[in-house]
Parts: sequence; C-alpha cells; structure tokens
Amino acid sequence: MKPVVIEAITLDDAWHQAVYNLFEYGQKYRIDSGSYAGSERIEFDFVVIRIKSPGEEPRLPKIPEQVNIPPPVSEEYVVNYFNDYILGSKKAEGEDYTYGERLTKVEKKDGGFFSQIEEAIRRYKEEGFGTNQIILQIGQPSDLLLADPPCLRHIDTKIQNNTLHFFPYFRSWDLWGGFPANLAALQLLKEYMAAEIGVNDGEIIATSKGLHIYKHVEELAKLRFGKV
Repeated sequence: MKPVVIEAITLDDAWHQAVYNLFEYGQKYRIDSGSYAGSERIEFDFVVIRIKSPGEEPRLPKIPEQVNIPPPVSEEYVVNYFNDYILGSKKAEGEDYTYGERLTKVEKKDGGFFSQIEEAIRRYKEEGFGTNQIILQIGQPSDLLLADPPCLRHIDTKIQNNTLHFFPYFRSWDLWGGFPANLAALQLLKEYMAAEIGVNDGEIIATSKGLHIYKHVEELAKLRFGKV
C-alpha cells in the first residue's frame, strides 16, 4: 500500500494534481464486481487531498482549448446536482438512495424526520464549536446488501479558529467526472452551513481508498497531460 498526499489550492488544482499523480502512483486492476465489472481501472491505494481554498475559482476543471477534449463536468450540472442530490430528499424510480435523502430526511426513533444538515447547524450555533461529534452520515450497515452502495460514506466537520472545514470520505470515487462534481457540490454545502452558523468557509480534506479512472476514459485523461 502506498498512501499519496496531495496539497492543492483550488478544486481545479486538486483535480489536475490527482489525475497526474494517478498515472505515477496508481495501480491497475480488473474489476470483479461493482461498476463496469469485467473492465479495468487504475486506482490510488489510498489518497489524502487537502484543498486549502476550495471556494476560489476555478472550481471546476479547466481544459485548455488546444487539448480538444470536453470538460468532465459543467457548472449547470453541479448546481442541479447540489439542489437535487445534496439538499433534495426525493428519489427517482429505481434509486435505492440519494445523498440528499440520507442527509435531509432521517427517520427519528419516535417518529417524524430530521435533517442532519440543519441539526448540525443548530448544534454548532447553540452548543459551541468545541466538539468532535458533528459528522454527517451517509453510510449505514444495510448498504452492504445493495448492489451499488453509496460511494460517499460521511462528511466529517470541524470548526477551528471560527472556520468550518469538511472531511469527506469516499469508499470508491470516479476521479474523472465524479470527483469534480462531488467536491464542487460539497463546497456549496459547506458555504451554506458556514453562513448559517456565522463562521468562515474553510478547507476540504478528502480521503479515499478507491479514487480511480476507468479504462474507457483513460485515454482522455492521458491526453490532458500529453501521455499518449
């Protein structure tokens, strides 16, 4: 196992460094089960990505025109993703879950529902910042029975020096398109929570033991850095 640590300034910087380093330190293997079973992907053993200023532009990957490949995600997609799948609790037909449902529509033991996001805001405001208890949970034990369990398992939080920081963990994470969309949406969530709590917006330190690129987009990724 070879843990990789990436220090980045912006979300765009984090994506570019991660793609570049994946070809240096990633391991290629055949997928036995899960998405694209039977194909291959290249993956970090374990990665820690610190983004010091995730609120600064550019938030999404900027691809030079001369490279002539499409950007992995659009701003419109991120906004819709944030509203529908982070803040929204509705599920489409055939969906076992959404992140928004897990975050904003949690069943109480005594009946009714509550939002983890709003409860986290309330507790920080009313109980103070000196705590390690405020974590937004996505994963649950029964996910092991799903054919496609959530990739994002939790978003841990910390307020230090009057600044809110996020610590998301992904069990598996598509670097090409999922990474930029997920982090841009989580940054929008962090900004919302920080404003509601009345603190500054801080860093994102993301971890994963499964950050990868699939074989069918490997050529695009290599083209970005002139590796083919």
